[in-house]
Amino acid sequence: MARFNFGSFSDKAMKSIAFSDARLNIWEGAVRSGKTITSLVRWLEFIKRHPNENLIMIGKTARTLKRNVIDIILSMCGDCATFNISRGELYIEGILIYTADANDERSHEKIRGITLAGAYGDEITLWPQSLFNTLLSRLSVEGAMFFGTTNPDSPYHWLKREFIDRAGDLDMRVFHFLLEDNPNISEQYINALKKEYSGLWYKRFIEGMWVQAEGAVFDMWDEDKHVLNNVPECDEYYVGIDYGTANPTAFILAGRANGIWYAIDEYYWDSAERGRQKTDYDYAQDLIAFIGETQVEKIFIDPSAASFRAECAKRGILLEDADNAVVPGIRKMSSLLNGG
Repeated sequence: MARFNFGSFSDKAMKSIAFSDARLNIWEGAVRSGKTITSLVRWLEFIKRHPNENLIMIGKTARTLKRNVIDIILSMCGDCATFNISRGELYIEGILIYTADANDERSHEKIRGITLAGAYGDEITLWPQSLFNTLLSRLSVEGAMFFGTTNPDSPYHWLKREFIDRAGDLDMRVFHFLLEDNPNISEQYINALKKEYSGLWYKRFIEGMWVQAEGAVFDMWDEDKHVLNNVPECDEYYVGIDYGTANPTAFILAGRANGIWYAIDEYYWDSAERGRQKTDYDYAQDLIAFIGETQVEKIFIDPSAASFRAECAKRGILLEDADNAVVPGIRKMSSLLNGG
C-alpha cells in the first residue's frame, strides 16, 4: 500500500483522516483545497482493512473518475496498483475495487444487487440522487462506510438539504476545506485564484459556500456588498410591476438617493404555489397597500397588461409602459450592481 509524507498535509487534513469514522464521510469546500488527496488517503486506509469485501468507486463519468481520482491513486501507489480500463476494475495490492459512472438517472441500475462494504464518490453533487440513495442501500455490510468529495453547489441541492444540513441527525461527518488548508499550493497561487473569481462564483469556489450560481442572471451579486439593513431616505421613488395570471405577479419599490438606486420592498404572489389565483381587483388593492404613504413618482408595467391597467385606472392609479427590451435591461442592472 502507498506511503505518504504526512508533513505535506495540514492539521485539518490530518484530523479529517483520523475522524472520518462515520457511515458517511464527505469532504467539501473550495477548489484546490486538498479535499481529494486527503479523502483518498483515508479511502486507501479503509481498503487495506477490507481486502476481501466488495468495494466501489464512482464518478460523474468514467473519464472524470480516472482523471480526478484513479490517476492520483496510481501515482501514489506506483507498481502496487493497476487499472483495467475496459473492465473498469482497479487493483491495489491485489484488492479489487469496482468502478462505475453517474452520468444519468439510470446509473443506479449499475449497482443494483451488489452488497458493498465501502464506496468512494467523486463530484457527488453531479450525481443523480437516485444513484446516491441506491448506493446507501447497497452499503449493507456491517461497518460499511462511504467516503466522498464535492465542490459546493446550490444551497437547495439534494446533497446539501437532505444530508449535509442534517449531518447532526445522521451517522455522518462533513469536513469543510478552504484554499489555505492545502499546504502544497503557494500563497501567490492562492492570491491569483482569488482575483480570478468574483461575486457568487467567488463565494462558491474560493470561500467554499453553498450559494446559488447556475442560472443567475447577475453573477456579480454579492450579499455583503448589495444588501443593507437600513436604506437611507430617498429623493424619489418608483414602482415596477411584472404582471402575471398563470405566472407570478411582482411589485418592486425602488428609490434613489445620492445617485444610488435601492430596491426597498417587494410584493410577490405565485398563484401556482399559493393554490389561489388573484383577480385584477385583488392585485390593485394589493398595489395600493404596497405603496402605502410613499410618494411614488411613476409606476411602470408591462405594456401588455391591459386589464390590470384598466382596473388601476378606476382607482386613479396611472401606470406607464415599461421598456421590455430584456438584454439592455440586464446590461443596465449589471452595470449598476458592479458600480455598487
